[in-house]
Amino acid sequence: MTTPPRHTRLSFHGPLSEARADQLVTRLAGNTPTTVLDIGCGWGELMLRILTATPKATGTGIDLNAEDLARGRQAAEARGLADRVRFLEESATGTPHGPADLVLCVGASQALGDQLPQALAELRRLVSDHGRVLLGEGFWQRTPTPAELSRMWPDAAVTDHPGLATLVDLTVEAGFRPEWTETASLDEWEEFESGYLADTEVWLARHPDHPLAEETRQRADRHRAAWLTYRGILGLAYLTLVPVAAR
Repeated sequence: MTTPPRHTRLSFHGPLSEARADQLVTRLAGNTPTTVLDIGCGWGELMLRILTATPKATGTGIDLNAEDLARGRQAAEARGLADRVRFLEESATGTPHGPADLVLCVGASQALGDQLPQALAELRRLVSDHGRVLLGEGFWQRTPTPAELSRMWPDAAVTDHPGLATLVDLTVEAGFRPEWTETASLDEWEEFESGYLADTEVWLARHPDHPLAEETRQRADRHRAAWLTYRGILGLAYLTLVPVAAR
């Protein structure tokens, strides 16, 4: 049975442009990490690019999505990185795969705890004392109205995300200093969200009477309505964090 292809238009599972990815890789590889840990890695594209830029490093990616992990393994094999990276299908809760010189947690802090302070404490545990954390975390660019929240994800609430200033303050309270603070642009968001749905939209146009079409159409329409609501309201910060040395 023909089903919609999944995420073939996306290099990264998030609003991340090629230009920003190149800058992140250069900055993070400049610290010459020897171990990289990717929490909620998906197919691990950013991790693989960092491993390419740091030939002595090894990587571990953790995720629960077997299909994404398989894509990551295939990419690693194609790039000659298969002997330097592991893609593990397991929970990140209480993970023993640390400390690492570089910890990536992009759009995946929920894998480390229900509340952001708990997740940040886990990131501090998982990074080596002279390492770095790249945290990709949502924040409100402005406070959404109740009507806007009702059109986002199920049970969306103002408390789901902090503002940017509060987010950075929370990282400091958790034992980090922010080496670099940057945020996804509207162009990056639009490229990601359009790419996220593009395969599905084309499939629906070509298979309107498919047995899976109605369910797929409803899911796509809900997602599009949500992102067009949080467009310009929900931001994503990319924070490069340095752990504070113990006194």
